Amino acid sequence: MNKEGAKKISKPYELEDRLINFAVLMIEIAGNMPKTVVGNYLSGQLTRSGTSPALNYGEAQSAASRKDFIHKMKVVLKELRENLVCLKVIFRAKLFKSKDKMEFALKENDELISIFVKSVDTAQKNEGKK
Repeated sequence: MNKEGAKKISKPYELEDRLINFAVLMIEIAGNMPKTVVGNYLSGQLTRSGTSPALNYGEAQSAASRKDFIHKMKVVLKELRENLVCLKVIFRAKLFKSKDKMEFALKENDELISIFVKSVDTAQKNEGKK
């Protein structure tokens, strides 16, 4: 098998790993936030919306139908968008310890959104072809 074929086969696993790594990053950022009313609230929100994409992506891989797959992928996208807003609030309020980690998280979140926008679009176009 050539390199291109290997990449195509391993791609879903790479995306899953990327989402898992993203979830771990969100847990790390949340764990380092100040233990204040606002810090506790936003760290809880970041933990929920930041870990949800990986879990829902795992669910999408076992979707019962293409329609179910699209729905689950849209949930992943929704959670990523929610998480991005949460990260922006944390960043602007300076409720973080590592600026480098926050900047990486914001960039990664934005890239993941782009990937899932394209994935949902492609899946919807393919559903129309059946």
